[in-house]
Amino acid sequence: MILHPAILALSIGSILISLMLILSAYFGLLILKKWDLKSGSEVQLSLERKTYLISTVMAYAFSFQVLSFFLFIYTADHLSPLFSGAMCAAGTLNVNRWGYPTFLLKMINFLFAGLWLIINYTDNRAYDYPLIKWKYGLLLFAVPLILAETIIQTSYFLGLHPDIITSCCGALFTPEKQGITSSLIALPRLPLEVLLYLGAGLSIGEGVVFYWKGKGGWLFTFTNGATLIVAALALISFICLYIYELPTHHCPFCILQSEYRYIGYPIYMTFLGSGVSGIGVGALMKARSIESLKEIAPRIQKRLVIFSLLCLTIFLIISGYQMAFSNLKMVF
Repeated sequence: MILHPAILALSIGSILISLMLILSAYFGLLILKKWDLKSGSEVQLSLERKTYLISTVMAYAFSFQVLSFFLFIYTADHLSPLFSGAMCAAGTLNVNRWGYPTFLLKMINFLFAGLWLIINYTDNRAYDYPLIKWKYGLLLFAVPLILAETIIQTSYFLGLHPDIITSCCGALFTPEKQGITSSLIALPRLPLEVLLYLGAGLSIGEGVVFYWKGKGGWLFTFTNGATLIVAALALISFICLYIYELPTHHCPFCILQSEYRYIGYPIYMTFLGSGVSGIGVGALMKARSIESLKEIAPRIQKRLVIFSLLCLTIFLIISGYQMAFSNLKMVF
């Protein structure tokens, strides 16, 4: 099982990223302690020569980290026929206790990697690297998360054995099963739907205000984040039902399969894309007051707002279309 091409790609990629992070973390510590652009010391000159190389290497590493989330759920879904009882990624992730923790860490690290790439891109636009300590501080914070993901993912892959009988998504995402999934499924649809579209409307309105007036960046980030949390709950609670046209099928992974036109991938992409962009807007608010970024940062923030709202709009269109034209009709 460990020799599966996708598993090998994920495992080797995670190990390489972890090694690069460890080396970069050491460099980051030197940056945090000794970086002084006004100094002409040998140490400062050495740091300036290395920082571009390290930033470039980490940009590629974090780009793979972003892509690895989708490769992971694709792999989990396509391994499901190898396990008795599994019908999609939900069953494959349930083969052992490390599956779902790996999935959650992948999602969290996706957000961290995307945020680091935004900050790094902004920092490289300025002549004096004003965000260098900030981005290396964030990198140090991400190191334990990436290392934990690598260890847990390796444990998960090593624990995959074809003779294991697992549970299908119908047994995992059901109101009868005790746990967090049953609580999510039991959430009332009408209040959740109202919150979803109200939050989306506020996000769009605040995004437009920020784009034209440059005010309310933190408010947009907060509203966007809250809306996406509601969207994730709504996806499991009732949006999936319209896609499957079944009133009891709440699995968020079957939508990745061909019989549902792989609609899960654009849903996940737009969901996470809007989240990363929205967080990036708030993360760059302080950069607006830095002399070398006072014109650059607002332009980048405007692009992030546009991308975030575009992703959110596509998510709403996809989910709204499925709800409007599904053969399943539900009453409140």
